[in-house]
Amino acid sequence: MAIFKVNHPRVASISLTRTNHPITADLALWVVIRNSCTQLRFSAYKDFIDNVMCLGSMKPDDPLAPRAREVQDFADYVGPGSPHLDADNDPIVALLPMSGTDRYALLRAATEVFVMANCGVVLDNVDIAKIVDKVSKDPEMASTNVDLQQISQTLWQQYQRKFQLPDNKGTTDMLPYYGLIMDKLSDVRIDDQHTRALTSSCSNILRAKLARPCFLELIWSYWHEEGMLVQAVNAILLRFQNVRSSDRDPLANMEIAPLRPLNNLLWGLIQDEQNRLTVNRRAYEYNHQYGLSLVGKAVPNFRPADVRSKFIEAFHNLLYLCSVFYKEDDDTTVVADGFRVLNAIKEVHMILTEGSHNQYGDLPSAARQEMLIQQWILARPEMREFLPTRVMVAYEEPWMDRVDAMKKIQGWTATSVYHFRDLGFFGEQLLLSIRYGAWSQAFASDQGGNWARFWRTQVQGYIHGYRAVTGVDLAADQTMAEDAKLRDLPPSVHLQRRLAQQVNKALPEYAPRMLGAARSNVTKT
Repeated sequence: MAIFKVNHPRVASISLTRTNHPITADLALWVVIRNSCTQLRFSAYKDFIDNVMCLGSMKPDDPLAPRAREVQDFADYVGPGSPHLDADNDPIVALLPMSGTDRYALLRAATEVFVMANCGVVLDNVDIAKIVDKVSKDPEMASTNVDLQQISQTLWQQYQRKFQLPDNKGTTDMLPYYGLIMDKLSDVRIDDQHTRALTSSCSNILRAKLARPCFLELIWSYWHEEGMLVQAVNAILLRFQNVRSSDRDPLANMEIAPLRPLNNLLWGLIQDEQNRLTVNRRAYEYNHQYGLSLVGKAVPNFRPADVRSKFIEAFHNLLYLCSVFYKEDDDTTVVADGFRVLNAIKEVHMILTEGSHNQYGDLPSAARQEMLIQQWILARPEMREFLPTRVMVAYEEPWMDRVDAMKKIQGWTATSVYHFRDLGFFGEQLLLSIRYGAWSQAFASDQGGNWARFWRTQVQGYIHGYRAVTGVDLAADQTMAEDAKLRDLPPSVHLQRRLAQQVNKALPEYAPRMLGAARSNVTKT
């Protein structure tokens, strides 16, 4: 009998790997922007202010430690020989029984120092290796598939543009975007001094603005305002002044003793009202930069002169194309094409830069400082005594539960401020990377693909936050024209619609109060 030997087929292992993506120089800018926005987070701000206001302890190696000591000394503010200094020229403002608004003035000065120290960089003095090391440790960067270790100091230097100063006095580093603007202004001189704007020439271009850009975006303030941060503080200030907000005042139990520091801080905040931004001014600038609007009786007869009416459509289209790109990029059998993302970025960039005028230069920083102060005041322990918060909810920042508690007792929107905070935090990073990039000269699909990969956490976080707040899924396919039209409506329209739905589901005894909030989601002090 013949015996046949069966040869088993060889087993071969097959694996699919991702396509290598070339590193583009603008990755260095995105790392710097991400680091700057992280440094401005409330946790860092609270540590700094606690050290200044509450006699806290800051590590000597902390970069802001010298600035904290400068603010604590207060010598520049009150001057030598001031009655606010003791015999050793040490500040005694915090020890005075009747300090007026000095305590609030110290808080405001410290906040300005914090924002200005963290909002940007000195372009010719950036340690890119140190920044890359900090950013690469963020767990969120693991899903980007971007090799940050290829971002070197040389790449950062290559990305920047050298601009010749007048009279052959050397060169100054600037972002390529600013370089394109300077090409159009070649007939205007640049200050040859790296000095503050106070000591610059009257009509020359400010060199400090070119070499030290401040990475702040007003969309951060917009989403925090829609999240009722400002309105919550305004309600507290009204009650502090013994002003009734309704027939049954929800803050009737608010009693802040003058022995507590918060009492004098609220007094100073009220006294400084004439120096703070109004709802109207912020509303007009939201509309000027992004075409976003506030709805309520605090902004009557709203008549903007210049509106970015196409921004919402362009930005939401970019986010949708990114969601499509991620599906293709995650498929190892497909090489995702970044051209559509790149073209969408260029469209948003053009719209954003059209609004970079007038109040754009100073209003974002002023709004950020005021809202950081409001967050810090809400995070004070005294607030727990009259705002019944949910202790078992793990909020990321201590001011959030206070805002949600205020929204609950006032009958405002039921959506947590957590999602509004995410929209502001993620939206700011996305728009900064678009605004300050030289996208008009970008023609390689790798730049669009790298942008989508690097900012994947921010894009998907913004899409999720927007769905939680408005009920609109920006990643969904728009099969009908009505769906696309709904997606491109201003967020305030969706917020009003959802609040009206909330009123219809409320108990009858609460409906009148909630209906009043639906008609005006902006409370004016």
